[in-house]
Amino acid sequence: MATKGKPQAPGAVTPEKKIELFSGTYFAACMFGGVIACGPTHASVTPLDLVKCRRQVDPSIYKSNLSAWSSIYRAEGLRGVFFGWSPTFVGYSFQGLGKYGFYEVFKYYYGEKLFPNTPKTIVYLGASASAEFLADIALCPFEAIKVRMQTTLPPFASTLREGWSTIVKNEGYGGLYKGLYPLWARQIPYTMVKFATFESAVAQIYATLGKPKESFSTLQQTGVSFLGGYIAGIGCAVVSHPADVMVSKLNSDRQAGESAGKAVSRIYGKIGFAGLWNGLPVRIGMIGTLTAFQWLIYDSFKVYMGLPTTGGH
Repeated sequence: MATKGKPQAPGAVTPEKKIELFSGTYFAACMFGGVIACGPTHASVTPLDLVKCRRQVDPSIYKSNLSAWSSIYRAEGLRGVFFGWSPTFVGYSFQGLGKYGFYEVFKYYYGEKLFPNTPKTIVYLGASASAEFLADIALCPFEAIKVRMQTTLPPFASTLREGWSTIVKNEGYGGLYKGLYPLWARQIPYTMVKFATFESAVAQIYATLGKPKESFSTLQQTGVSFLGGYIAGIGCAVVSHPADVMVSKLNSDRQAGESAGKAVSRIYGKIGFAGLWNGLPVRIGMIGTLTAFQWLIYDSFKVYMGLPTTGGH
C-alpha cells in the first residue's frame, strides 16, 4: 500500500516529539525524576540511617557501626537491619518530588521571569530554599514515624501504617508535624548547599575541562553530575548535621506538652555542643554517596526523557 509523504528508509525510527523546556510537561518530568532519585536511594541506606539515628539518641548503645549491624542482624535478621525502610521510601519519594521538581520551577521563575538580573548563585539558593520548604511539609509525617520506629526500643510500631495510626490515635495529626520546624532547620540549609554547591561544582568542572558542556557525551555529562553531587553532598552533611541530631532527639525525647523551643534547650543542656556532632563521619559517607547517586539518577532520567542535564550553563 502506498504511503503519503516522504518514504522512510527501512528500519528508520520516527523521532519522538521532544518535551518543551519549562513547559508543564517538563516540570512534571522533573518531579517524577525527583521521586525516583530520592525514594529508592534513601531507602537503600536505611541500615546506615538506622544506626546513625540510634547512636545520635544514645551514643553508648553500640561500640561501632559494624558491631551495631552484627547485633541487629543476629537478633532480627535482614529485616531488622532495614527497619524503617517503608516510611523512608514513601517520605523521601514525596520529598524528592518537591525538592527537585519545585527547584526547577522556582529556578526558572526566579531567574528568568521575576529577577532576571540576579546573580545565579542567589537564584539557586532562593529556588532551593523555596522548594525544600514545600517538600518538607510532605516529608515530615513520614520522617516522624521513621525516627520513632528506629530510635525507640522496643519499637513503638513495626510498620508505616501502624506508626501512622499510633501517632494519630495518641497525639492527633499534630503529632506527625511536631518535628516540622527542626526539619526545616535541617533540610532547608542542606538543600540550599546541595543545589548551589552542585551547580557551582558542575560549572567549575566544565571550566576546568576547558570545553562547553554540549561538547561532551551524555554519559560524560552524567559522570560530571555524579562528581558534582558528591562534592555537594559533603557540604550538605556538615551544614545540616547539628539539626539532624536535634530532629532525632526531638522525635524520641520530647516530653508531652513541651514546646519545641523548650525541648531544644533541655536537650542541648544534656548533650552540649559536642553532642550535636555525634555520628558526623557516618553521615558524611552516607550523604556524600547518597547525593552523588541522586544527581546521577536524576540527570540520567532527564537524558532518557530527552532533556538536558542540570547545571553547566
